[in-house]
Amino acid sequence: MTAAVATLASDLDVARDVLATEAAGLQALAAGLDAGFARAVDLLAAATGRIVVSGMGKSGHVARKIAATLASTGAPALFVHPAEASHGDLGMIVPGDAVLALSNSGETPELADLIAHSRRFGLPLVAITARAGSALATAADVALLLPPAREACPMGLAPTTSTTMQMALGDALAVALLTRRGFGAADFRQFHPGGKLGARLRRVRELMHAGDALPLATPDMLMDQALLLMTGKRFGCLGVTDDQGRLCGIFTDGDLRRAIGPTLLTRRLGEVMTAAPRTIGPDFLAAEALHIMNAPERPITALFVVDAAQRPLGILHIHDLLRAGVA
Repeated sequence: MTAAVATLASDLDVARDVLATEAAGLQALAAGLDAGFARAVDLLAAATGRIVVSGMGKSGHVARKIAATLASTGAPALFVHPAEASHGDLGMIVPGDAVLALSNSGETPELADLIAHSRRFGLPLVAITARAGSALATAADVALLLPPAREACPMGLAPTTSTTMQMALGDALAVALLTRRGFGAADFRQFHPGGKLGARLRRVRELMHAGDALPLATPDMLMDQALLLMTGKRFGCLGVTDDQGRLCGIFTDGDLRRAIGPTLLTRRLGEVMTAAPRTIGPDFLAAEALHIMNAPERPITALFVVDAAQRPLGILHIHDLLRAGVA
């Protein structure tokens, strides 16, 4: 075995051991959850202000991420650095707030003033720590305890498994809170308007073509007229409506290829259309429209938007989703 191959094998062994160690920590954390978790969610959900998340060192980096996750999922939150809190930032923490403090040892000295502040003003305090008898756990209204777990580094010193468990527990709190609040995709979009995620959370009505742009015809239209209309509308299809204005079929480029023959131009549109086409409502998400268009059994490039009575309101083309950054 060459030195390079041996090094690669060694690196992979280390990586797999790290992941297995941290996965075992997460399994132990999940198994140990009890009613204390629900009490912590109660306290955080009842806050009329913000959830103030704090921690020092690696726990501080995790706390910043937890605060960001809470804020993006409908629970107003901010990170307060515990050392800065002792030099004026305690003024950011006011009645109505709740405090979520992270410290693996539970004895982080920089948290002392923040803990005292929460007790002085009667603010709910939830702790995430590994030591039940620590100063932080003792002072907290609810202490969420991390189970004993080996750190993934060979010396057992660098915060690895412990910070992974802190992060996961923060995610669990955030998801439990958003579930309680009934926080949905529409709410999520308010906090994520930018980038691909924001695009996928746009509504179909925001992207569809409507009015005179709609390529609509009736079943009795002759094919020579239908082809001229389809070419002029530039969507590569026609929606076919019945005498009550309901969408009863669609005629596409694929239908045209299948129907080509010497009598095509004298046939009626209703003879060659595809009945019962796929449709979507105007208030569905753009991502849901993309899912319908990309159905593996029969992908399509255009989707009619209809009301509850199946009357066409608009049309959405795959190019609209591409331009919007959805696809």
